[in-house]
Amino acid sequence: MSDDNHQQRRLWHRYIAADGTWRRKDGSPAEKRPPGEDLAVLRRGLSRPAGDVLEMFPFYTCPVDDFAARRGQMSLQQEAEHAALALYGLHQQSQDRPMHRRDVSIGRAVRALRHHDRSSPEAVDSRFQQAFAANSTGALQLRLRGLITQLKGIDQPLDYDLLAGDLLAWHRPEARSRVRRRWGLDYYGWTQNGAK
Repeated sequence: MSDDNHQQRRLWHRYIAADGTWRRKDGSPAEKRPPGEDLAVLRRGLSRPAGDVLEMFPFYTCPVDDFAARRGQMSLQQEAEHAALALYGLHQQSQDRPMHRRDVSIGRAVRALRHHDRSSPEAVDSRFQQAFAANSTGALQLRLRGLITQLKGIDQPLDYDLLAGDLLAWHRPEARSRVRRRWGLDYYGWTQNGAK
């Protein structure tokens, strides 16, 4: 199965259309979004390793690494997906609007937070710098959790497929450097219309 196919089965794609709106157009906001009990299951994965929350297994879509599975381990791809799912569960909780939107990187989303009237630019800069400087995926996930909570407070969505890819890349120093560069460019607005 291709990477695109398993991404399209992720929980947020079941409820959110490609244009960032709810797939279901009728009914109350609660009927359009993922069930609260599903989001609660995902939130149980916060600060827990992939595979430690049995109820999350039905939400994993990444292909199984047979070699890792035989040793009782999750693949790096599954770990990244697990973290993205848990963060999405936190972000979407009690939100009437979809919190997954294609092509909104964490840098771009946090830039919107920085410019929001409910935020201190200096405080956001500091939090973003802490996430940016994280050298382990565990530290990154912890720092992202705080940023996601703030993004939730201003109803700012982000691309969870892209975030899962970034979390996977964080395991390799060269790939981590590329992700950091993109985040920095997005945060300072250099990628929006050419130059700043």
